[in-house]
Amino acid sequence: MRCIAFGRLRGYPRVAWHTDIRRSERDSTALTHIEIPYDPRPLQMKLHNEMQEKRWGVVVCHRRFGKTVWAINHILRDALLSGKTNPRYAYMAPTYRQAKNVAWDYIKHFAGSIPNVKFHETELRCDLPTGARISLLGAENPDSLRGIYLDGCVMDEVADMPENVFPEVLRPALSDRKGFCIFVGTPKGHNAFYDYYEQASSDEGWLAAVYKASETGLLDQDELDAAKLMMTHDQYQQEFECSWNANVPGAIYGKELEDATTSGRVTNVPYDPSVRVDTWWDLGIGDSTSIWYTQTVGRAVHVIDFYENRNQGLPHYCQILNSKNYLYGTHNAPHDIEVRELGSGKSRREVAWDLGLNFRVVPKLPVEDGIHAAQMLIPRLWFDREKCKQGLECLRQYHRSYNDRTRTFRANPVHDWSSHAADAFRYFAVGLRESGPLTKAPQMQAVSDYDPFAA
Repeated sequence: MRCIAFGRLRGYPRVAWHTDIRRSERDSTALTHIEIPYDPRPLQMKLHNEMQEKRWGVVVCHRRFGKTVWAINHILRDALLSGKTNPRYAYMAPTYRQAKNVAWDYIKHFAGSIPNVKFHETELRCDLPTGARISLLGAENPDSLRGIYLDGCVMDEVADMPENVFPEVLRPALSDRKGFCIFVGTPKGHNAFYDYYEQASSDEGWLAAVYKASETGLLDQDELDAAKLMMTHDQYQQEFECSWNANVPGAIYGKELEDATTSGRVTNVPYDPSVRVDTWWDLGIGDSTSIWYTQTVGRAVHVIDFYENRNQGLPHYCQILNSKNYLYGTHNAPHDIEVRELGSGKSRREVAWDLGLNFRVVPKLPVEDGIHAAQMLIPRLWFDREKCKQGLECLRQYHRSYNDRTRTFRANPVHDWSSHAADAFRYFAVGLRESGPLTKAPQMQAVSDYDPFAA
């Protein structure tokens, strides 16, 4: 086994991950060398080194990567090397029972070779001879953790934890000591763990690391092939390929958006003032209205912005358009914009015209044809990660319902909070094939003061 030193420990010349402990010849009670029975794999070693330079980190990894072993040893190393007074560290699992079942044996194994270490079984706490403490915590009762202070912590399987644990409890606990936090786990859809990953991906102060089974080489290909046969496609993608979208049953655009993300097409896409911006609408009445903003650059299409609101009239959305200061091309809406309202007798297209907004009507196509057009279009698209975040989340969650009786997904998509953005996106895909803005005014109703019944 390799001997890997990490630096000087206060009172101890060296800390290493290996198998033996050396004592001073002059004083048999004084440690001169601490070695821990941990031989990190190259990828684990790489993670240890990278986190030395970061305060915040998100580690997304496949099953059997060794994340818990890595996390425990990272905390242990930092606790031994800390020069602070009474350092405090924590490993947190979704529940207290999970923390005990998953990590307690590991911490006793790796810290057990350190002389004078003390383990408190009832409290799941490890007291190191340096004065540092490592506690195992559960996230099921966040309020019980208020008031603690921490120099570092690891949150394991963040996707299964309440979303308020970090911002309301752990983040304040790390503040005065400027402690670190590492979020580790396997994806389970778009939740707080995904938000932390998005933050890490766009912030140089964070570490963002993803380890897929197909790339690490830690599991034999025969084992992966066997797992594929016994798991659904989505299950395998989630557990072994770290897919954020795989666990949305019946996701319509999941694969296409996953490809867009992995290929780097969900990124920073700035507005180009020399190219006109087209808008694509789904207009709601007493419901949500969604708008996509796009620029066509050669064969590529840049999706630079997204906006959605509800229970607002057209004047509100005209104000939003003006506030963005884009150079606009065409504004596009579905065919139902021509439907006249009973109260005013005007269509929403006529109302928009009165407000200075001229819509082009997108051709009407069956929903499935529109979805197919959108799926074919996505490989040409570049999305702005921040401005389109809400819209992208809607597209990821847009799905078909499952029929338990037939064990199939129904043809029609589920109508829920994600539908409006998805419908606007579908109109975008259909309407993009049409060219040329509509320049004439919509057909207005005749207005006359003549009253045939007047005296």
